[in-house]
Amino acid sequence: MQAQTAVGFAWVALLALLPPPSVGAAEFTEAETRALLAHGPWPVPIEHDPTNRVSGKRAAIELGEKLFFDRRISASGRFSCGTCHVPERNWTDNRTRGRAAVEVNRNTPTLMNLRLSRWFGWDGGADSLWSQSIRPILDARELGATPRHVADVMRGDEQLACRYRKAFGTAPSASDDEAVLVDVAKTLAAFQETFETPPTPFDHFRNALARGERITPLIYSEAAQRGAKLFVGKGNCASCHSGPNFSSGEFKDNGFSADAGRVEGLKQVRASRFNLSGPYNDDPRKAPRAEGPAEPGAFKVPTLRHLFLTAPYGHHGEIATMAEAVRHYSERGSSTLKPVHLTAEEQSDLVVFLESLSTFNNPWRPEDHGRCTD
Repeated sequence: MQAQTAVGFAWVALLALLPPPSVGAAEFTEAETRALLAHGPWPVPIEHDPTNRVSGKRAAIELGEKLFFDRRISASGRFSCGTCHVPERNWTDNRTRGRAAVEVNRNTPTLMNLRLSRWFGWDGGADSLWSQSIRPILDARELGATPRHVADVMRGDEQLACRYRKAFGTAPSASDDEAVLVDVAKTLAAFQETFETPPTPFDHFRNALARGERITPLIYSEAAQRGAKLFVGKGNCASCHSGPNFSSGEFKDNGFSADAGRVEGLKQVRASRFNLSGPYNDDPRKAPRAEGPAEPGAFKVPTLRHLFLTAPYGHHGEIATMAEAVRHYSERGSSTLKPVHLTAEEQSDLVVFLESLSTFNNPWRPEDHGRCTD
C-alpha cells in the first residue's frame, strides 16, 4: 500500500511538471506542407564566392579571424569588428544601435549565414561581403581607419604579414595601400562565411514532415505546429521570410521608423570603387548582381534563424521583443503588408514557432592557430 501511495505521489509530481493541455496540433494542407518544406533542408551546401579569390581558403579564414578581433585596424586602436559583432551575442551587440567611435543610426545585424546573401547591410549598400567589410573600417563613426593605416598594420606586423603571404602567395604591396585594404576585407569575408547557425527544432520538424512521419508533440510542440501553420498562412510571414534561411534577401518596407533605406543603399553600391563592376572583383565575368527597384524606406529582410539571440529588432533596433514584432505586423503592418489581425492566442503560437528557429547556441569557438612560419 505504501509503495502504491509513493507511486501515486510520483505521478502527481510528474503531471505537475507537464505543460497545460493545449487546443491541439495543427493539420497541414498540401500547400502548407510544400511551403514549410521550402524552408529547408538545412544547412545549405557551401558554395565559395567567385568574386573573392580566397573564399573558403583556410589560410585566409585564419587571417580573417585574427583581423576581426584586432583593434589595431581602427584608427584609435580601441575598436575592432568584434566590438559590435560579439560572438557570445550571436555576432551582434544587443544594443538598439551599434556603437564604436560614436553611435551609428542603425541596429547591428547578425553575421550568421551571410554567405547566402546577395546584398549586404540594412540598405544593401554593398554587393559583396568583402566590399561590405571595407565600409566599417573606413567609416569615421566605426573604425575610422584609412587604407594607408590598414596597410601599414599589415606590413609592420611580422605575423600578419606571414599570414597574408600564406593567404595570397605574396607579401602586402609596399606601395598600393588600397589593394592591401581590399585583401584584408577579403580575408574578413572568408572568415565571416564560416558563420552558420546549427539545425534547430524547426529543422527536425521539417525533415520529419518531408519523410511523411506523424508529427507528435515530442517531435514538435502543438503550439509550434499551430504557429508554423500561421507563418505560411494567415500571418503571411513567408512572403518575405522565405527559403532555408528564412529571408528572401531582398528589400521591404518593414513599417518601422523610416530613413531612406534602399534608395540610398543603391546609390552607394553604384558609386563604390569596391562594387562588383570595379577592378577588385576576382570573378572574370565581372558580373554585378541584378538590381531591383529602390523602394523608399525599404530594408533588407533579415534571417529569422537564431533571432532570439539578436534582440532588439528592426533596422532601428527599437523593437525589444519578438512578441512586440509579431504584434506590430498583426496590428499595423507596413505599406506593402496589410495588418493580419491575429488573435492573442495566434500571436502566442507564432512566437513559439519563431522560438523554434533558434537553438540558443552559437557554435563558433576561437582557435589557436599558433605562430605563422613561411
